[in-house]
Amino acid sequence: MLENTLSESTSKESKLVSSQASKSKNIQAIKFSLIAAFGGFVFGLDAANISGALRFVSSQFELTSMQTGNVVGCAIVGVILALFFTGSLCQHFGRKKVLLAIALTYSLSTVISAFANSYEMLVVGRFIGGVAFASITVSAMYIGEIAPAKQRGQFVSVNQLLITLGSLVAFVVNYFLIKSMGNIEVLTDENIWRVMLGFELVPNIIWFGLLLTIPESPRWLMSKQRHKEAEQVFSDISDPSEVPAMMDDIKQTIAQDSNTSVIQQLKLLFSKPMRFLVILAVCYAVVQGATGMNAVLFYAPTVFEQIGMSVEDTFLQTIVLGAMSVLFTLVAIFTVEKWGRKVLTVGGLLLITVAHCSIWYGFGNATYVINQPAIEIIAEQGVDANKLIPFIGKDYHSDVALKADLASVYSKKELPLVSGTVINASININPAFVLFGLFAFLAAFNMSIGPIMWVIFSEIFSSRVRSVALPFAALVQSISSWSIQQFFPWQLENMGAANTFLYYGGVAFVGCFVMMLILPETKGKSIEAIERQLVKQG
Repeated sequence: MLENTLSESTSKESKLVSSQASKSKNIQAIKFSLIAAFGGFVFGLDAANISGALRFVSSQFELTSMQTGNVVGCAIVGVILALFFTGSLCQHFGRKKVLLAIALTYSLSTVISAFANSYEMLVVGRFIGGVAFASITVSAMYIGEIAPAKQRGQFVSVNQLLITLGSLVAFVVNYFLIKSMGNIEVLTDENIWRVMLGFELVPNIIWFGLLLTIPESPRWLMSKQRHKEAEQVFSDISDPSEVPAMMDDIKQTIAQDSNTSVIQQLKLLFSKPMRFLVILAVCYAVVQGATGMNAVLFYAPTVFEQIGMSVEDTFLQTIVLGAMSVLFTLVAIFTVEKWGRKVLTVGGLLLITVAHCSIWYGFGNATYVINQPAIEIIAEQGVDANKLIPFIGKDYHSDVALKADLASVYSKKELPLVSGTVINASININPAFVLFGLFAFLAAFNMSIGPIMWVIFSEIFSSRVRSVALPFAALVQSISSWSIQQFFPWQLENMGAANTFLYYGGVAFVGCFVMMLILPETKGKSIEAIERQLVKQG
């Protein structure tokens, strides 16, 4: 009897020790994933910072709508260029070294952008920062290779969480900078954007230091025949009893391909057996990029300005927007392994369609009137309202017509700073439809296609082609996103806010139908098992 009691007690203690060890290793995996994903924080910070700085940059350098689009869009051109080399660099040097180089590139971009003395210099700085945007792809690659199969969806989704947190921090900082302009003499319309962009240097340096503490990807180590190092990494983040089986599974998939060149990987990626994988990745990337997220993220104050908000209020609303993004990214993290990738993707795209239709309806029914009370309100804000006298009594049924008249009387230096004030004083709109649509869109995107795309990309390609497949898929997504960033100011000027968001809604609707047909469920499966299933399906 006593022996049985002692035996049971020993068994319980053993299980407790094992459980504690497992939790400790899980914490290590979470730590490494968070550090790798911190590049997403820097990306989010950069995107939100430029959205706040844009009106001041446009005024100082007297930019046209296409030049404004270039300031934002050139970053995506940078990442498009970088993605042609990301795969080979990751394959040759490893994921960790590439991430370290990216962190340094972010810092270089920050310094050049913050001290830019011309439009051309700012574009160069933004372009270099765009090269660093490849961090999102490399982070997803690293996390997908280091995370356990049962938690991989949550771990990769951390990328999106860090993007939203970075945006939120930038929105908060920008708001308080705008609010302080009247109290801090050194902050002016001419230099506040430099402070907004320069603030990025702090997290850049922090990320570089943290990256020095993470291990290399164990799957990459195995592809280089460094099995002992890979085994040590797996032992640090997984149950030791599971390591041999994990390594055997990986060895089977890379035994014949560990020394495959980038050209050979590309040939394999675009071979007939992998056709379905490529089609799936391209469709997802195009839909995710073209549903309008970058229009809202990179031009957030501009979007709120269209509703008729003051400058300070637009920046305040961006904080609410950022908080919503963080909240619903957490929803994705805690539901991706429960509900699965497909349910979240299809449901999210359906909600995005509804959201954009709501925005379209709100803007479509807005009218604008320049009258004497509006003139007085505009003059109180320090704007030269005398230039609007020829338009008194004019009724506009479209923001395009109003902006055309404003452009005819205000200079390129004045227009970015006065357009929001004029819209605010002259607009007649029910903002509820637009605000509901914007926040519903942010919620849907961040709980579905925002983080889930990177989960899908990190899962469907095995180590045989991952070094070229993820950059390729990210390249497609980047081109899709670039089209949104580059042409959004032009669309607002020529199509109007209503038709622009209706277009995004159409993309989401088509995407929802396509994903419903072709997207498989991948939760809980190893990367190798997923590829075997999909390659066979293809």
